[in-house]
Formats: sequence, C-alpha cells, structure tokens
Amino acid sequence: MERLEVKKLNHHFGFSEILKDISFTLNKGEVLSIVGPSGGGKTTLLHLCADLLDVQEGSVTNTFSSSAFAFQEARLLPWKNVIENIALALTAKGEKKESAIKKSQEIALRFGLVEDDFEKFPKDLSGGMKQRVSFARALVVKPSLLFLDEPFSALDIGLKKELQSVLIEMISKKEISILFITHDLMEAIRLSDEMLLLKADPGHIVKKFKFDLIQNQRDDKYVYGKSAEILQDEEIISTFELELK
Repeated sequence: MERLEVKKLNHHFGFSEILKDISFTLNKGEVLSIVGPSGGGKTTLLHLCADLLDVQEGSVTNTFSSSAFAFQEARLLPWKNVIENIALALTAKGEKKESAIKKSQEIALRFGLVEDDFEKFPKDLSGGMKQRVSFARALVVKPSLLFLDEPFSALDIGLKKELQSVLIEMISKKEISILFITHDLMEAIRLSDEMLLLKADPGHIVKKFKFDLIQNQRDDKYVYGKSAEILQDEEIISTFELELK
C-alpha cells in the first residue's frame, strides 16, 4: 500500500533545533493535517516530507507513486498564461502539448475559471484566481499525494469553501491523499481524517485528533461544534497560547 512514513525526525538550522522526534504515518486515501502556531516548524516539516529539504536525522519514506505541491503563494510563471502555467507539469512529464492543453482547460473549468481567463497572464489575475490556477496545476497530473502549504490562508471565505469542496469531492472518491499544514483549526477539521498538533521550540507533536465522520457529511454545524470542543483542550490552549475566560 502507498504510504508516507515519518520516523524519529529531527531537524536543525545551524544551532537552532526546529523539529524533534516527529513520527507519523499517512496511508493511501487519508488526509492528515498538521496544525500549530506560526514559527513552530510546520513548513519545515512539510518540506522534509516533500523532499524539498534534506533529512538530517530520522527518516521519511514515501511510497506514493506521484506527488504534487500547492504553496501559500501561487508561484506562477509571469511570462506564461493561465493554461500554459497549468500545463507545465504535464509537459515536463513528456505529455504532448495538444493533450496537455486539453487537460489543463478541463481542470481550469473545474476550478471555477472561464474560457475568457485562459489567455490571461498572472499580472491580470486576482489573488483568488491565481490560487485557482495553482490548485489546477498541482492536480492536473492526478497525483497520488498532494502536499498543501497553507493554501487557503489568503483567500476569502467563499473561495476557500469553493476550493475545499473540490478537494472534498476528490477525497470522497478516494482519488487522492493529502498532507497539509495550517494554523486554522476549522480548516483542519473540515478536511482531515486525523489532525496532529505541533507545539513549538522545538516543533514536536503533543496530541492527535481523529475525525470519524466522512468529509462530505461535515456541515458548518459539525465544524463549528468540533472547533468549540477542541478549543477547550488544554494542549490546544497551551500550544496556541489562548486565554479562555
């Protein structure tokens, strides 16, 4: 079975200890989120898992057949239009241009873009449109594993829910596995099968939360209720330095 397995992972930048004794497993078809405050090492952990940083101590074993990454910033090439940006990953894998363009157009429509947007360049796009293109580019190759680096943090509520709905549809069909980081508890509750709480200085996992209700059945009432419940947890209060009166 495809899986991502992290064992006893430690990481330093110079003399600073960033991560300590991180272990978890993400199996095929699952969604795992890592939550914690800013500066706690979440992005470093994600980059180690995605092989964007070299592992110093411990191990990261990834047996997924393919993976893709969506960042907090869209990171589009300014000299290429919407469809060309989306098609990049396909052409890089050797797919013929005609086929890559067709697949890119289809997924662009799925992510709420319209044909009038296809020829636009990044400078002509709003932040939300850029993020639609970023998601489309990551998913057009149909990766087995998707890494998400706080991709919803700069989006308005409506667009955030719209993009999450596309992912939830894919999750419900077992089309994808996801590892993502966020500081937004409601976001994690809406999408995750399991949520890991990462506490800082150095980053280490202090608690795990599991959600049994399948994602496409989690309405706002469920998400708000779970959020209120989890916000009472002592580890959450300590990790996020919350003061509840």
